[in-house]
Amino acid sequence: MKKSVVALLVMIPALCVAAEPTADRGPLHLSLKRAVELALSPEGSTRIQLAQELVRQAKARSEQARAALLPDLEGYVGEQNMVRNLQNQGINEIHLPFGLTLPSQVGPYSVFDVRATATQSILDLSSIRRLQASHRAIDASKEELSNADDQVASVVAKAYLEALRSEAQLSAVQADVALAEAVLKQAQNQKTAGTGTGIEVTRAKVQLSHDKQRLLVAENDRRRARLQLLRAMGLRLDTELELSDQLTYSPVDTTSFEQAKQEADQQRADLKAQESRQETARLNASAAKLERVPTLAAYADYGTTGPGYYAALPTRTYGLYLKVPVFDGFRRDARREEVQSLLRQERVRTDDMKEQIDLEIQLALDGLHSAEEQLAVAEDGLKLAEAELTQARRRYEAGVSNGLEVTDAQTRLARARQNRIAALFNHNLARLDLGQATGTIRRMLE
Repeated sequence: MKKSVVALLVMIPALCVAAEPTADRGPLHLSLKRAVELALSPEGSTRIQLAQELVRQAKARSEQARAALLPDLEGYVGEQNMVRNLQNQGINEIHLPFGLTLPSQVGPYSVFDVRATATQSILDLSSIRRLQASHRAIDASKEELSNADDQVASVVAKAYLEALRSEAQLSAVQADVALAEAVLKQAQNQKTAGTGTGIEVTRAKVQLSHDKQRLLVAENDRRRARLQLLRAMGLRLDTELELSDQLTYSPVDTTSFEQAKQEADQQRADLKAQESRQETARLNASAAKLERVPTLAAYADYGTTGPGYYAALPTRTYGLYLKVPVFDGFRRDARREEVQSLLRQERVRTDDMKEQIDLEIQLALDGLHSAEEQLAVAEDGLKLAEAELTQARRRYEAGVSNGLEVTDAQTRLARARQNRIAALFNHNLARLDLGQATGTIRRMLE
């Protein structure tokens, strides 16, 4: 007992040391590509998991549709002990030769039966059409899975982009705070030297307080953006992140509307899924029409029957039957109208989706063009604002102007920095929108 206690005391520190690296893990270094990969993993996004289940569901339905064309085999084993009242069956007393009469009650007697039965559809055009429709439904579910991948990639990429914008805004506000502190120190030095006034020091303090307030807001926005990114990726919300990418400008090849539309027709998974659903509805409508066509099937059974298993004799039955629909109370006609309505609905959805895709492409191209121009203007504005602040500080230090000119230049520089960040964000967002509109977003993020 003492040895066990000593061994346990020796193992406890080792277990604590082994558990320490797991509890104190470093931050997750995350690039945009890595973020999308984690979100698209099987255990990542909930939307992808649900889309995978829809694929399995479509395959199961296809197996059910195929079962109507495969043999149906059954086995049966039974033994019965029976007593029959012939009068209840409409058989009255019957006189037999030699003064004998048929008794009104027969039995008890036993019947033993072992039998195997089989049914095979030979010609059923309606079931064949339903099987073909189930195959197209599988195609539609697979395209929906691919569309879910595109949607998740887009959501994660935009969340990552939002996190990058919050990082850039935080850095810009931190630069504004550092600048405000430097201007405050300069104002205090000017007052000490006798070339400045107290109002200029106060004005610099007000500007510093304002920038610190903006810093608190920027830090909160940064935390919110990171939480939204973790949620979009399906990771724990307490995961620490370190973003390895930055909010930068990436040129985009010039694309016309016709080129983008052609690419969308070939790449958009949601459009392919909708076209597969429309084809599924068409095949189901055809199957409803073919319910009026006669069906041909074969059947057979084989087994042994008798008063007991020791005295059973082999028996069999086989043949063909042709089923000709005549009248079923207009149920077939009602089903046909229903599936025709479903087909018309899918056609309307397909046309509407194509128009929506055209709109998304046009908006993405317009947004990209506008973002290019905004970025060029923002870059020029930032350079001018930086030059203005430099000149204002020199003039203030030389005693040519007062601190108000410096404060105004600070405000314009802060606005110019925010304009540049917004222009970079809008440009990258327009790139993602164009990739999503053309169905190439995952290829763009690779």
